Amino acid sequence: MKHKILVVGSGAREHAIVRALDRSEQEKEIFCLASNMNPGISGLCGELAVGNINNPEFVVNYAKKIGTTLAVIGPESPLACGVADALWNVNIKVVGPKKKLAQLETSKTFTRNLLKEYNIPGGPKYQPFGSMDGVLDFLNELGEYYVVKYDGLAGGKGVKVAGDHLHSHDEAMDYCQKLVAGGGGFIIEEKLIGEEFSLMSFCDGENLKHMPAVQDHKRAYEGDLGPNTGGMGTYSDANHSLPFLTDGDILQACDINNQTARALKDKFGEGYKGVLYGGFMVTADGVKLIEYNARFGDPEAMNVLSVLESDFIDICYGIVKGTLDQAVAQFLNKSTVCKYAVPEGYPNRPVKGEPIDVSLISNLDNLFYSSVDIQNGGLIEAGSRTVAVVGIADTISEAEKIAEKEISSVKGPLFHRADIGTERVVQSCVSHMNTLR
Repeated sequence: MKHKILVVGSGAREHAIVRALDRSEQEKEIFCLASNMNPGISGLCGELAVGNINNPEFVVNYAKKIGTTLAVIGPESPLACGVADALWNVNIKVVGPKKKLAQLETSKTFTRNLLKEYNIPGGPKYQPFGSMDGVLDFLNELGEYYVVKYDGLAGGKGVKVAGDHLHSHDEAMDYCQKLVAGGGGFIIEEKLIGEEFSLMSFCDGENLKHMPAVQDHKRAYEGDLGPNTGGMGTYSDANHSLPFLTDGDILQACDINNQTARALKDKFGEGYKGVLYGGFMVTADGVKLIEYNARFGDPEAMNVLSVLESDFIDICYGIVKGTLDQAVAQFLNKSTVCKYAVPEGYPNRPVKGEPIDVSLISNLDNLFYSSVDIQNGGLIEAGSRTVAVVGIADTISEAEKIAEKEISSVKGPLFHRADIGTERVVQSCVSHMNTLR
């Protein structure tokens, strides 16, 4: 049987997905529906079509036209718009949860309430708000340790943390007032102290296969300073854990993902089919859930899929058929470091339309295109994260050196974080956790 696989999305994460599918030795043809022309994806696909990937009717019509046997949805917006639902309605199997299940990402209130309802551990003290009523009282209850989160999709940029972004209750009240004025609900939570990590799991509704743990760095500038971004870079360790985590920490995170999948199945009568991405904080009191995403992380996808040994097509069919327990999800025992080059001025006032040159990259298999366009036969910046590279080696330190050398060779009005994956940064996480427990 020849698989006709449709990938929805056009960033570096989708480039990693397409590359992992392409590595399969099974007979297949890969298509992509994209919001922009990604040269890395188009080189691996039978066809890359540009259009509105958030329009369920458009996606379904294209999927039917090419005879899709399997769809993989990369970004969160199509999930929030019900694209997975529309594809299942015409009997096309989808890796990516239906809209009601994707609430795990689209509504932070839904997720917190789910954990509370099913007694799933790891939830901080929280309270949802749709107006300013009671906001100051709850801030006073939490004192200096609070986080304000917009209750919807914000591309990783809707979170304001006390001490980092908000320096007084007055500033917090102003931010909350802006959210209310914009018609958005929000949630205020206790601020967790510890180290963040991501643990993603393939999920077929019943069975989960866990991927290597990854640490993401969202702040724009070195030293974890500056505004939040979609993610400036990530690293993972050869043992699939992280140097500041214990075996018990990993087991706790896996258990929270397992319990959450069961809770969703119980609540909705059907299972979550896709990638369950837990954003966790390890604290002095164990592992806590920061938030869930309903898809692969970006950049985390580049780390884990670059070292996936197993056949990704088999895993995808295991997810959609509910037979994931029979599939193999094996990862190389290698460390990875991913670094993004982003436009000058990113994220607030990014440069657009300027040419970039990737010709000095030595290993194109570990280069991932993100927000780029093609003009006069050359690459130009499209205004968001531009390209990512992944270094793969036996140790994080060696992988970092590879990633740094490669990303530094990309030419154009760009910058990147040179500190991600360095021994200094990794050791600071270890030292921080040693002081907490």
